[in-house]
Amino acid sequence: MKITDSTWDALVRHPSTHGDAANGIDVHAQVGESGVLLLRYVLRAELFRVRIPPLKPAQRRDGLWKHTCFEAFIKAPGAAGYYELNFAPSGQWAIYRFNAYREGMSSPDLDAFPEISVRRYENRLEVDAAVLLNDLIGLQGAPHVQVALSAVVEEENGTLSHWALKHTPGNADFHWPDGFVLTLAM
Repeated sequence: MKITDSTWDALVRHPSTHGDAANGIDVHAQVGESGVLLLRYVLRAELFRVRIPPLKPAQRRDGLWKHTCFEAFIKAPGAAGYYELNFAPSGQWAIYRFNAYREGMSSPDLDAFPEISVRRYENRLEVDAAVLLNDLIGLQGAPHVQVALSAVVEEENGTLSHWALKHTPGNADFHWPDGFVLTLAM
């Protein structure tokens, strides 16, 4: 197991999903000072063919994963429970806690909401997200965390493609326990 302070990783499109507007997604992940998880997603695509939700007030919103959305799943080593973090280019977000694989979902109380910034270029969309990990009780005291990074890209015709560091055999499943392949120092 390699523990890192910071890393750039390329997400891979799930072989069963379709769509060709996106050329690739790179993600930079690190845990910064004061236990803040910093993520930068860079979507390289023909953006005129990608549905990018318009900016909205930053607030919690369910169902973001049904459209273009950037995600991280994070847990303490050896823990059954984990967190799902969703960040939409609209500036909306969601955080869920699971007690085990797809079981016991709840929305944790947060002292500070995630901060999201979005930059759009001709053929690139950048989404930055910062989340205070101390708000996530299941991670407190962990010397490092295990992370699964993923994204959903929705094309103008409604086609969805699913991207992750590591995919499960069969259908796309970002909750897959073996997808937590990135380890970050706290």
